Amino acid sequence: MARTYYSTVFGRSAEEVWAHIRDFGHYAWAGVPGDTVTEGGKPGYAVGAVRNVDLGERHIRQRLVAHSDAERFYTYDFLDPVPFPIKDYRATLRVTPVTDGDRAFVEWSAIFDCAEDAREHWVSHLANEGFAKWLAALRECLAG
Repeated sequence: MARTYYSTVFGRSAEEVWAHIRDFGHYAWAGVPGDTVTEGGKPGYAVGAVRNVDLGERHIRQRLVAHSDAERFYTYDFLDPVPFPIKDYRATLRVTPVTDGDRAFVEWSAIFDCAEDAREHWVSHLANEGFAKWLAALRECLAG
């Protein structure tokens, strides 16, 4: 299994950051173009909710497998069709308070399987072209 990871610190409280991202059905904060809806009208904090992201030429489906307001995290996986040549993908987005000031530590990680010769590419791609960019978009969203 491969593991990818990205983390950053926000100059906002963990509660404020979590409030923006806690709804799995709401993805505009990540700067993802297109429409996002939750299948079957399930709320975005209900385990089992499926998020559909319509990117025009590409369609992504992800399922919420764990969600905790108390611990400020959620975990999700991809449903078919998986948008990359990877399998068994499971990601967690977590917000933790920084005790030195009213800031938030945000980390996004994933485990997955892929072809051995593509592992380094997908580890880097998911961290830098995915998690890093989406958290930069969250920073902009929070800045107003």
